[in-house]
Amino acid sequence: MALDDDLESVVLTREQIACRISQLGRQISEDYQGCDLVLVSALKGSIVFLADLTRAVSIPHRFDLVRASSYGSSTTSSGCVAVTYGPELALNGRDVLIVEDILDTGRTIEAIMREVEARQPRSVAVCVLLSKRRERFADVKPRYVGFEIPNRFVVGYGLDYDERYRHLDCVAILKQSV
Repeated sequence: MALDDDLESVVLTREQIACRISQLGRQISEDYQGCDLVLVSALKGSIVFLADLTRAVSIPHRFDLVRASSYGSSTTSSGCVAVTYGPELALNGRDVLIVEDILDTGRTIEAIMREVEARQPRSVAVCVLLSKRRERFADVKPRYVGFEIPNRFVVGYGLDYDERYRHLDCVAILKQSV
């Protein structure tokens, strides 16, 4: 079975993603000029987005990682988010931008925000590559949004289903039959 057989349709191409990340990088660089910026990203899904975004941000900055999960090997959020690994950098007094691959229910970003805010940063904001059009269970309002997408399960560009499809250079809807 070919990989393409698993995909219903491509939502965003590699070119669309690259163009938007370049725009986000310019805006973040402008907004945080002169600040002590730290990008904090969630493993594993956001790492591809973080890698491209950190190169698009032209001002000096640092990045760190957290591990949070709510999906497991399902296509729907379990509703229970575990932050099992927090940032290693000192965040006290710094400007933190949480970088996430997708805003779905909002619970994962909310859990990461609590973890970050406990470390007393100067400011905390959120940047998401994808924001699903749906009702949220947590009140999360990202400062930066790459793309609004339909409320469908997507894979690629770091997003996975059961640890598969992360390597795709596009964002695609996974067939329900998979």
